[in-house]
Formats: sequence, C-alpha cells, structure tokens
Amino acid sequence: MFAPRDPDEYLLDTERRVIRIRRHWAVLAWDTIEAICLLAICVMVSYLLPSSLWLVQNVLWYAALLVVLVYAYKVIEWWVERLVVTDKRFVLTTGVITTKVAMMPLSKVTDLTYQRSASGRIFGYGTVIVESAGQIQALNRIDFLPRPEEFYDTISELVFGDKAKQAERFSMIKAQRRAQGKKMVG
Repeated sequence: MFAPRDPDEYLLDTERRVIRIRRHWAVLAWDTIEAICLLAICVMVSYLLPSSLWLVQNVLWYAALLVVLVYAYKVIEWWVERLVVTDKRFVLTTGVITTKVAMMPLSKVTDLTYQRSASGRIFGYGTVIVESAGQIQALNRIDFLPRPEEFYDTISELVFGDKAKQAERFSMIKAQRRAQGKKMVG
C-alpha cells in the first residue's frame, strides 16, 4: 500500500522494456561521508563533555539519530528511483512519499552525449545528456549512470538504428526469456 509502484506498471502493453536501472551507488558517496562525519562529531563532543552536561549530551544523541534517519531516507530514495527505457520512451520514477514519474519519448531525441570523469571510470559510472527537439525535457541529464557506455550504445541503436533489426532482436530476446521461464513485460 505505501510502497511505490513498480516502474513497469507505467508501461503500455505495446512497449518493450529495453533497460531498467537505478543510479550508481556513488550518488550516495557525499551523503555517506557527510553522515559519518556528523556522527563522529556528535559522538566525540558527547564523550568530551562532562557528565554534568547530560542535557547537552542527550541533544547530541538525538542529533545523531536525526542524521541517521536523514541518511536512511536518502538511501531509500535512491533505492526506489528507477530509470526504464523502452522501445518508445524514457520513464524515470522517483520519490518515497510522493511519487514522480518523468517521461520523454524516444522520438524527441536528437542527440546523445556521453561523459565520464576520472572517478566515474574508476567506479563505473558516467553521465548521459539527452538532447531533444525544441525544449529541455525532464530527462535531459542523467548523472551517476552505471555502465554508461552500454546505455549510450543501446539508446543510440534505439534512436538512430535500423527499426526492422531492432524488432527482430527484441523478438529473439523475448523468445529466449520465454524458454528460460522468465516473466516478461509487454
């Protein structure tokens, strides 16, 4: 009841899911460092204070609890966020309490740019910039994308590739999944 909907539930029966991913865990790196530092400061200050300042110590421990809860919320938020690419559109679902669904048709894509920083090459993430006809869309910049080169190649094939070969390839993938007994969408 309170769990966010599965992103596949937003897809049409005529769509074939090509990619379903969540952002790379590195998106949480700064939040993790921040939470660890704040917890360390709370613990150190609490132990350095004399026991006569028990009220201040209690406030510090409640502050530490708040830091843990905020960090846990950010992790849950990262966990439920999904990017789904079908043969017709991009769908990004986000939000724990309020679900937001952003969508962009593949037919609007005019250009793709792929960027990878030094840390992205080390940890395996990158950025894909999707340019669309006429306006900036909700999904124009996708940061912390795992395996961005595969994502870039797949999107390039979907947008600029041969449609007949794509249909043949997807029907072969569907047949392989059926043979393996996996659940299919679309």
